[in-house]
Amino acid sequence: MKGDKYHFGDYELDTARHQLRRAGEPVHVEPRALDLLRHLVEHRDRVVPKNELLDEVWGDRFVSEAALTTALRTARLAVDDTGSRQQVIRTVHRRGYQFVAAAMVIGAGAPPDDPGGEAGVQLAAAGGPLGADRQTIRFCRAGDGTRIAYAAVGSGPPLLKAANWMSHLDLEWTTPVWSHWLRGLARNRRLIRYDERGCGLSDWVVPGFTFEDWVDDLETVVEAAGLDRFPLLGVSQGGAVAVAYAVRHPERVSRLILAGAYARGRQVRARSETEGAEAALDLDVARVGWIHQDPKFLRVFASQFLPDGTPEDWDEFTTFQRQTTSPSNGVRFLEEFARIDVSDIAHRVACPTLILHSRDDERVPVSQANELAALIPDSRLVLLKSRSHLLTAFEPAWDEFLSHIDAFLTE
Repeated sequence: MKGDKYHFGDYELDTARHQLRRAGEPVHVEPRALDLLRHLVEHRDRVVPKNELLDEVWGDRFVSEAALTTALRTARLAVDDTGSRQQVIRTVHRRGYQFVAAAMVIGAGAPPDDPGGEAGVQLAAAGGPLGADRQTIRFCRAGDGTRIAYAAVGSGPPLLKAANWMSHLDLEWTTPVWSHWLRGLARNRRLIRYDERGCGLSDWVVPGFTFEDWVDDLETVVEAAGLDRFPLLGVSQGGAVAVAYAVRHPERVSRLILAGAYARGRQVRARSETEGAEAALDLDVARVGWIHQDPKFLRVFASQFLPDGTPEDWDEFTTFQRQTTSPSNGVRFLEEFARIDVSDIAHRVACPTLILHSRDDERVPVSQANELAALIPDSRLVLLKSRSHLLTAFEPAWDEFLSHIDAFLTE
């Protein structure tokens, strides 16, 4: 927005004065490179196509992509970034570029020392308009005494996300695994989410570790957050938890969204002796990998979630998953996931349901989405062109994913 100041790292971009400063000192930047940087930071919530940058920076003047490449290199150098590091400006192959550094915005209508004003300071986690400083983390206790951490961020109508494995209410804002999910889901609504028992900021040492415990924890969070009637999102195994809750409490769930979800765990859905043996072997390998924290296994595990990721993406994923739970709990999660089965109750879901699934998901096969769509009466299935179990910010399917959710929740 014109007149805003953007702070990231040691830098401040003053759009009113058309000036970049580092630690208070002016940084000389070629004007077109500065225009490019300004446009990227102003539209940091999305990938900006090359053609848009050419139109914005050069207008009607015809220039080749070489001019864009040169301006991009100049902009990166000005903020101590490079094409290999990409810590400020990231290249999204065949799509464009995105500003990815955490930025603080000071609106033109509020003084820098008044963050409480309507146009005050917002911390943008990984380039978005919402951040960890804007969320409130609270704790509640489940019936068996387990402490569950939950958080709310954003404003507007509520959207509750059922917990799924590998979450951490605080660290999610700084990992590319989840940060774009939080920004996208909390835009124009209040996103409530929680860490399931054994994970994140919730208790890791717990008396119970079953599917029913997970559903009970969701009930506990609903009551603690003071929710009455709300849409519910379930991702991966959180989808089965969301289904079970919706069946228990049809008066509470207005709409259900299932993403990368399944009705039956791998052991349950094995239809032959061979499939059963494969499921058991997969679990055995996972058990050994988690107990010994084998980096080779953990990278393979990460690649199943992000098949088109780079080795750096997988290492980031591995680092994050190590921070979310203990090795012993990692094994307990995987064992319980394999036994999940809501196929006998899914037909009792009474609310409209949107099922989103990557067509070539390498972690949860698309057949599971088809099964959910067949079981839940008032459901619609949308298959996305992706191989990712957890969609990344840098693939076309991500924008489509958010668009379907926005349309579904505003019907």
